[in-house]
Amino acid sequence: MNILVCVSHVPDTTTRINVAGDGVSIDAAGVKFILNPYDEFAVEEALRLRDKHKGEATAISVGPDASKEAIRQALAMGADKGILIKGDKKDSWQVAQMLAAAIQPLKPDLVLLGKQSIDFDGMELGPMLSELLDLPCATVAVGLTIDGTKATVEKEVEGGRETIELELPAIVAAQKGLNDPRYPSLPNIMKAKQKPIQEIVGTPGAVRTEVVNMTKPDKKRANKIIKSDGNAVNAAHELARLLHEEAKVI
Repeated sequence: MNILVCVSHVPDTTTRINVAGDGVSIDAAGVKFILNPYDEFAVEEALRLRDKHKGEATAISVGPDASKEAIRQALAMGADKGILIKGDKKDSWQVAQMLAAAIQPLKPDLVLLGKQSIDFDGMELGPMLSELLDLPCATVAVGLTIDGTKATVEKEVEGGRETIELELPAIVAAQKGLNDPRYPSLPNIMKAKQKPIQEIVGTPGAVRTEVVNMTKPDKKRANKIIKSDGNAVNAAHELARLLHEEAKVI
């Protein structure tokens, strides 16, 4: 079974983010980058399916040389190969185009990825790849079984779960709960550093979104205490007025 896992190199949610001088990007100085957490579920699922059905699991990513770290994390978890598509990640559509161009000639049986990256946070890549590669796609997957050329996917939907069937080849976007990702052992981490990563020069496609301005949220809060003076009704009316006229949330 030929499985491809799309992985992304993203800022750690616990790191301190500052806006760069251009006002439209982050300042990477001092920022810790990690393998996208949702992609960890995809990598783990790829390894389990590879071990069960035999074959190979390949981690593939788009980005600069630094993105090799995400690939090496996947290799340390147990992936067999790594591919880096060198190119800018200006928006999800551009990433999807470069991934699709690289994936198509590889003819995978299954493409796995996280349901979203924690930097773009758009949940767009799976459906975009589905359209570009003309393959069926299931998102927010919390269960996956393969039987021959049929994939059965349990996915989260509003208010419950839904089970759908896909014909392979297919694309599945992993949600938290699909599995428990393994921790790479020290020997495997050392081995991953020595594994070669194939490099492909990506062909930049169209960019459909533009970052106009980026600012950090204002942490200051204006707090007010409403005194009831024993009259809860008047206090409630005053609270509603403030929420409507000042906070403008109702």
